[in-house]
Amino acid sequence: MSFFGFGQSVEVEIVLHDAESRKRAEHKTEDGKKEKYFLFYDGETVSGKVSLALKHPNKRLEHQGIKIEFIGQIELYYDRGNHHEFVSLVKDLARPGEITQSQAFDFEFTHVEKPYESYTGQNVKLRYFLRATISRRLNDVVKEMDIVVHTLSTYPELNSSIKMEVGIEDCLHIEFEYNKSKYHLKDVIVGKIYFLLVRIKIKHMEIDIIKRETTGTGPNVYHENDTIAKYEIMDGAPVRGESIPIRLFLAGYELTPTMRDINKKFSVRYYLNLVLIDEEERRYFKQQEVVLWRKGDIIRKSMSHQAAIASQRFEGTTSLGEVRTPSQLSDNNCRQ
Repeated sequence: MSFFGFGQSVEVEIVLHDAESRKRAEHKTEDGKKEKYFLFYDGETVSGKVSLALKHPNKRLEHQGIKIEFIGQIELYYDRGNHHEFVSLVKDLARPGEITQSQAFDFEFTHVEKPYESYTGQNVKLRYFLRATISRRLNDVVKEMDIVVHTLSTYPELNSSIKMEVGIEDCLHIEFEYNKSKYHLKDVIVGKIYFLLVRIKIKHMEIDIIKRETTGTGPNVYHENDTIAKYEIMDGAPVRGESIPIRLFLAGYELTPTMRDINKKFSVRYYLNLVLIDEEERRYFKQQEVVLWRKGDIIRKSMSHQAAIASQRFEGTTSLGEVRTPSQLSDNNCRQ
């Protein structure tokens, strides 16, 4: 970035010490494009240098001080004037004075706390960035560099399967089961649906992955639903006693970990939405929340092998004996 005015101008650049070896991660910007940023995790040190390149070698640059900041902030799009900072660290690089030649200043933020994952959504953005500032009497010279933070989790201690019995009285009665309630972002959802009673002419069934972003508090809460994926389970009419298998790979979709009450500003939750459509185009659906989490990079077996193992484990479980009390599907338009 250059400062243009009377006298000297300067180009500011922020360079990380481990820029050549540090991994980069793709992250969506506000305009929906994907760009690559340096990837960090909670507790990692952020270090580098701020380089100042003077445009005119024979002129000096007067300043009121030079500093570097590490900032984590949440920006709600409906309240863009207010940035809610949850991390704010400052290092002074130079006292007020003047610069007569190009130079660089080293900086280090040791074991920086980065409690939340970077996120860009429909109504909110959580970002981490470095900001170098040369204070001037008229206009400050500012250079920012964004980074991306991923939050890692360990395998959940409790990860029970989801079993549920749903139906419309005297019309439709099904049992469905998913092998787990918590999935990592590269996981495979394995399940099955069993038809106990079918008096509706069903022509199509699918599972949707729905992301629900919640912003605001109290009476100003706003929900934004986004259908991430549609997975067709069945095309045609099921019969009583039929069992439909489910195997849904998550790796191909743009997902984030579940984020709950982040700094009391927003939440991101995920739901599996079971949808049945009859011949009269009526829709029956049942939603079930699942928790998504991110695990660290390890040597993985192929996804197909992973799915096979999950399927074997799941199909070896007992029948749906521990079924919850039947609950109504969301459409009770059954007139057969």
